[in-house]
Amino acid sequence: MRRVPGERALIAGMLVDAVGSGMYVPFSLIFFQRVTGLPLTAIGAVLTGAGLVGMAGLPLAGLAVDRFGAHRSRQAVYLLRALGFAAFPLGTSLPAFAAIATLTAAGDRAFPAVQQALVGEIAQGAHRDRLMALTRSVRNGGLGAGALLAAGVVAFAGDRGFVLAAWLNAASFLVAALLSARVRSARAATPAVRARATYRTVFGDRPYAALTGANFLIALGYAALTLLLPAYAVSRLDLPATIAGPLFAVNTALCAFAGVPVGRLTRRYARRTRVAAAGALLFSAAFLGYALLELLPRPALPVGLVAMLVLYTAGELVHSPSAGALSVGAAPEAARGRYLATYQLSWALSSTIAPSLFTALLAADGRLPWLVLAASTALGAAVLVRLERTLPQAAVYTDPQPVPAPVPAPAPVAVTVRTLAGAAR
Repeated sequence: MRRVPGERALIAGMLVDAVGSGMYVPFSLIFFQRVTGLPLTAIGAVLTGAGLVGMAGLPLAGLAVDRFGAHRSRQAVYLLRALGFAAFPLGTSLPAFAAIATLTAAGDRAFPAVQQALVGEIAQGAHRDRLMALTRSVRNGGLGAGALLAAGVVAFAGDRGFVLAAWLNAASFLVAALLSARVRSARAATPAVRARATYRTVFGDRPYAALTGANFLIALGYAALTLLLPAYAVSRLDLPATIAGPLFAVNTALCAFAGVPVGRLTRRYARRTRVAAAGALLFSAAFLGYALLELLPRPALPVGLVAMLVLYTAGELVHSPSAGALSVGAAPEAARGRYLATYQLSWALSSTIAPSLFTALLAADGRLPWLVLAASTALGAAVLVRLERTLPQAAVYTDPQPVPAPVPAPAPVAVTVRTLAGAAR
């Protein structure tokens, strides 16, 4: 498929952004502890509160997209995130750290919604699905490269390496904004049309609300890799804590290298709802497999973990691009920013409640969180298929099916005495 205008600039900016983010994501708690000097308990509480405040800022991001366009809003979010990480070395006191963490959390929460809105503005039809798959692959590859780069910086510079990593992350957002400056998007909606669209419109759209709810049920599964699986492997399977690193590396590598080919394969199927549902069912199968791992002999546990991880990653690769394109296509252009900000709340809420939910279920029974995830993702898949009847056709189908024109009824034949007489002659 031919590239859409501005695609190279978009991907280049995302790659630089992902490398910068990868420099702190795997080491976030240690990163903030070394940079700020605060205790871990305080850091955890501040990050939780900052995340909630950042989630509350999502509606503002939606308003900005609808008023100023996704491209300008995305550039503003890049600058916001750059400012936050550049200021992290100044957050040595608790109030300063809380203010800076809230600033960066607002940018991190807003970025996915703004990014999807931009893809919706520059690409149509199957190009949206392709860009969704490509951006996910690029992001995973960049996160892995950033993690390796951060490890090298810290090994070389010691604790000062954490400050350097923060500044490099801030610089990555500035470079990403410069690279993305060439992206141009077309917006057909007029200011008058956009002004009539409000959040009341979004909340009154029942099919889109159901789509957001289905995504919440499935999004809980995305948190399992980094939160639930390491705790389960250590506490229930009695495996070393170091196993989490290789498992994360396998997932990241598969997403980076297999994302585009899998996306190309799934685009052969017309309905995004069914492709996304198939990915959710792969998630469900993987979670059931994890629940049964305790029945395996100990030598087979690592093999079982990797096998279920591959199945889990397959679900991620199948579900994510189609679900993203579905959320963009189902959002009316006049209020796309508001719709996608609302949709993004399902991701933010799932990541917020996942730690407490998983730990509570794991304490009750090691298999319970996996069974709950298997049920929630299967339910989410069922809702997606059900929504085929109510979501816009342009969202459901990769290439919208033409609606057949109605066949005109035959014109009535007027029979008169004069006509009959003429026929008799």
